[in-house]
Amino acid sequence: MKIELNRVNDAVHFEASGMTSVKVNIDGSPEIGGQGLGARPMELVLMALGSCSSLDLLQILKKQRQDVKDISISVEGERTDKIPAVFTKIHMKFDLKGNIDPAKAEKATELAVKKYCSVHDMLAAGGVEITYSINITEAAELV
Repeated sequence: MKIELNRVNDAVHFEASGMTSVKVNIDGSPEIGGQGLGARPMELVLMALGSCSSLDLLQILKKQRQDVKDISISVEGERTDKIPAVFTKIHMKFDLKGNIDPAKAEKATELAVKKYCSVHDMLAAGGVEITYSINITEAAELV
């Protein structure tokens, strides 16, 4: 796997691309010249964890024949005050909507986060405490 980073302006705005033609804008904090033109690197780490877990979760729920109408994920991380300001704790909240068996959703989420998500394993190996919660809204409540 390989990515490319190209500087976009005279400050700290970069454009990243991977194996596809999709571009991701990355920018630094205002303290180092960032102008709010992209996600910050540590935000991207949280995005990577949330998306990795969610992609796996949706695949597992699909195999379990669960009727997922929608999903949203909130990921919040706590960092140290010293440099490097690494994550110490991360909590993911999965909001699922549809006709979903809570027991199946719990098992699927555990597998998705703790077994199949590579990002989780890299962060957890570094000592980050990663937790999650699940909220299910039934399809009947969506009307």
